[in-house]
Amino acid sequence: MVSYKEIQASNALINDATAPRVAVFVGGTSGIGKLTVRALAATGASVRIYLVGRKSSEERMHAFIQELHAINPKAEVIWTEGEVALLAETKRVCEAIKSKESRVDLLFLTAGYAPFGIRRETAEGLEITQSLEYYSRMLFVLHLLPLLGKAEAPKVVSVLAGGMEWATIDLDDLDLKKPGNFGVVNARKHYAAMNTTTLEKLANDNPNVTFIHSCPGWVNTGNVRRGLDPNSIMGWFVWLILEPLIGLFSFSDEESGQRHLFQSTNAAFGGRGVLWKGKPGINSLEKPADGLFLVNYKCDCTPNAKVISLLREKALGKIWDHTQEVLRPYL
Repeated sequence: MVSYKEIQASNALINDATAPRVAVFVGGTSGIGKLTVRALAATGASVRIYLVGRKSSEERMHAFIQELHAINPKAEVIWTEGEVALLAETKRVCEAIKSKESRVDLLFLTAGYAPFGIRRETAEGLEITQSLEYYSRMLFVLHLLPLLGKAEAPKVVSVLAGGMEWATIDLDDLDLKKPGNFGVVNARKHYAAMNTTTLEKLANDNPNVTFIHSCPGWVNTGNVRRGLDPNSIMGWFVWLILEPLIGLFSFSDEESGQRHLFQSTNAAFGGRGVLWKGKPGINSLEKPADGLFLVNYKCDCTPNAKVISLLREKALGKIWDHTQEVLRPYL
């Protein structure tokens, strides 16, 4: 485990030269994304942050942006409205960023929530949590890769379930449309495996960009209730049992934000960024080099070697082909 003191010491070294000068936070209006935005601003470095969120969050985010400016007058925070569960909206947001920027140093992806409720589809025919936690995220990566490629130490961080992949996913029903296939366990297995396999392929195809699939552990963001009927059995279970457990065992907001800032900036992952004197991270290919890093809540790398090897052999091709088919109209 990387100790919190080591993380604080690393983050204290972030300055104008080492900070991600242009950062895009998708899902930064709440939870881990918001906590990491605050931690980045608090470094005092000169940064430009694109904060992407739904229109319903805009008023609340204006107050947050004012708070960030008070913390760090050198931080430029740009509110960017977009309903990113919709791939057409994701494309529009990406095009807007590409029209303004020549590079992106950090793409930080946290949009989504636990799929405890019933299966609900977007207007584009995709299950909403899968669109947020997989399709939209990969579309952001694919659109912004040219800008990431122009940065000195670019990173893509997808916060979901890195290192917790299962090999037993239904490759004939990746969108979980078959009766009885959608549920929190199946959805989590699919979304984790699809994130990891696709990010690994993108990492292999773009060796100058570091990719991280992060598992944040328990953080009391409140997102566990999103999408649930509060009067349902599951709603009562989450309120009475799960949320108190999360509150008991979770990291503090401050520590969660600092740990994810560390992942986003430290050379332990990919050999670039703030210098690291400790043991370097091992990527998903079990090499101390660039590529895809599966990083757990302790900021340790967990290659999950047996499962990843099986997914690489049996699932990657089908997942990539299916992903291309879904995303092609929006590229």
